[in-house]
Amino acid sequence: MSLRSSEMIIKKVESVPKEPVDDAGVKGVKKQVLLGPADGAPNFIMRQFTVEPGGYTFYHRHDYEHEIYVIAGSGIARSAHGETPISPQTIILINAGEVHQIVNHGTEELVFLCLIPNV
Repeated sequence: MSLRSSEMIIKKVESVPKEPVDDAGVKGVKKQVLLGPADGAPNFIMRQFTVEPGGYTFYHRHDYEHEIYVIAGSGIARSAHGETPISPQTIILINAGEVHQIVNHGTEELVFLCLIPNV
């Protein structure tokens, strides 16, 4: 459910469906588009990813920077420079062209926000 207050859009995360990410090289990942073009957000897209234990995103790169904020769970952020442990309140800046992957090595779901430009 979305509530409009003036020009703001206000939602609850649980109101946004979780869609499985079925791309090659991905295991146990679901995505929610919390805010994006469909909501009238012209510049950014806010997504929430849930990675089940043993799951991972694919090892990939983008032509744009993006930011990650870890909400729950633990795992690693992998890049060409190595692996770094991540846990709640970890923030990550992934620069344009940087290869990266998020892996859940924990026993609970790993949940993170991912903010990207609307390109």
